[in-house]
Amino acid sequence: MTTSTTCPATDNITERIGNTPLVQLKSFSTDNVKMYAKLEWYNPFGSVKDRAAYWMIKNAEEKNILRKDKSIIIEPTSGNTGIALAGIASHLGYKVEIVIPEKVSKETKEILRKLGATLHETSDDLCPRVGAGTDQSIALAYAISKPRPDVYYMPNQYENDSNYLAHFQSTGPEIWEQTDGKITHFFTGAGTGGTITGTGKFLKEKNNEIQVVAIQAQRNHLLQGLRNFEESAKPELFLRREEVVDDWYTATNDKSFQMVKQIALNENMLVGPSSGSVLASMVERAQKSTDKDQVFVGIFADDGRKFKSLYNEHLVFTDDEYENYLKNNNFLPKLAYQ
Repeated sequence: MTTSTTCPATDNITERIGNTPLVQLKSFSTDNVKMYAKLEWYNPFGSVKDRAAYWMIKNAEEKNILRKDKSIIIEPTSGNTGIALAGIASHLGYKVEIVIPEKVSKETKEILRKLGATLHETSDDLCPRVGAGTDQSIALAYAISKPRPDVYYMPNQYENDSNYLAHFQSTGPEIWEQTDGKITHFFTGAGTGGTITGTGKFLKEKNNEIQVVAIQAQRNHLLQGLRNFEESAKPELFLRREEVVDDWYTATNDKSFQMVKQIALNENMLVGPSSGSVLASMVERAQKSTDKDQVFVGIFADDGRKFKSLYNEHLVFTDDEYENYLKNNNFLPKLAYQ
């Protein structure tokens, strides 16, 4: 199985999207279960959302919706999609405006500004609710864009099938090939639904016995990129193919942050909060299973470089610990905005 952490070198940023490493988490694997992490921060702008952002922009260009030096892309996001859109759009010659909840980490906002995005902050929940009348981020993005359809384009990751296709056409095939078709369980956080439905759909077409596990966050959570579907409606994109999900896991802030610390200690990886959530669900599932020769694959959506302030506030790492993991780390490639 593929365990390399090198990515092909190229001057074209869009050609660096995808083909991210799959690495075995040896300290968490058991005799019965081999655990692997798909390191999505190896994408040029540092997260799994590079895939969806590029597919949505590419689709809009093919439909002649976007025009160079005139169109402005606007999108509501909790962070990673905004960073991906801002980076890729800037590379391709478009301006970007991002509507973002004020609770998003200050590091994320600094990256967005560095990439040239204009920010509109709302007092919304960390992840947009996508329910009628409940989501200020989406409402504000629509309010800005609808009166100016000649200028503004809103990809709308919560409904855009290009989000799903990005993972059906890239993430799923990569995982299948990297595991030599031996994957038995697929785990990922649930936000827009693009990653889990796209990847899950592809994998199940290859082997319908593969179990797809969705991870949602607890109520009133701090897990950027995830959402809780009791306080937040499932996005339309998710609803179109939600039957692909076999099981659910609800991640708590505490367990996710504890797992972030364990991953750093045991694997020398500095990961984002949602990666802690994903591995916590994988470990719990493995503890309950007695089946042999299982291969668990989890999406590690982003690394921990955007979350120093969050981790400090919640005592996940001391300043010295954080800086040490940042400095002595084999899994933090240089990103396109660094």
